[in-house]
Amino acid sequence: MNSGAVPELVDRFLEHLAVERNVSPHTVRAYATDMRQFLDWCERSSMDPLQLKHRQLRGFLAELDRAHYQRRTIARKTSTLRSFYSYLQTQGLTETNPAAILGTPRLQRRLPETVPADLMTALLDAPDESEPQGLRDRAILELLYATGIRVGELEGLDIGDLDLAQGQVRVMGKGSKERIVPVHRKAVSRLRMYLSAGRPHYEKGEGDEALFLNRSGTRLQSGSVRRMLTRYLDQLGGDRGIHPHVLRHTFATHLLEAGADLRSVQELLGHVALSTTQIYTHLSMKRLRDVHTSAHPRA
Repeated sequence: MNSGAVPELVDRFLEHLAVERNVSPHTVRAYATDMRQFLDWCERSSMDPLQLKHRQLRGFLAELDRAHYQRRTIARKTSTLRSFYSYLQTQGLTETNPAAILGTPRLQRRLPETVPADLMTALLDAPDESEPQGLRDRAILELLYATGIRVGELEGLDIGDLDLAQGQVRVMGKGSKERIVPVHRKAVSRLRMYLSAGRPHYEKGEGDEALFLNRSGTRLQSGSVRRMLTRYLDQLGGDRGIHPHVLRHTFATHLLEAGADLRSVQELLGHVALSTTQIYTHLSMKRLRDVHTSAHPRA
């Protein structure tokens, strides 16, 4: 195949990720950026992407290293190349996957950030519940902390996904995997208040079934929750670096610190692999070490 057709192959690859593998839009955009950079490198190096061997791919990654890209970024770009050439192989366009044997930079595992307990309490109490917006924002914060769901999952919720009588919510996670997550009584109460006195204020008669609406009467858009969180953090004088995903980390960490077992937390978070959830055990152990160091007479 002529190398001039490669951009079209990349478009088909990205469509395959989005449609057939149901990869998140954020990941597809990242892969698209990686592929543009890779094709630019191939053009500068006068190389045909369809004829490359693994040594030449290593040359591309080595150039990224010399340019001082972070290891995490190089690891992602390596993963992008593996996926792209694997796709070409399954389509019968290449005999082998030259990226299959590429090494991945060893990453230093970072402990997830959490919200301190006092700030978490203040944050949940920050919205003014005498206003419809405050009712909505309080319900959002309570639900995020009560369930540990991702912001994208929260924004995708419909009214029909709530079962307040049973105290649970149906969540559509990554890869279109559905899970049922329990919701505690305080969060249920806040959701009832929002549905009765908050949400009607946002309805514009368009029949939108989204649980959380914006001022236009449509589903909350990406970034809305982050801006809302930043606004309340400013109000409280908290760390503006706290983003919505930190509430998910806080949910998991607090459960484990209270004695929840790892597999249950895995189910609640919707993690496919237990190893993904195990990072929170390291966080809990770090807290125990800090307590030990500060409290033990001989520490």
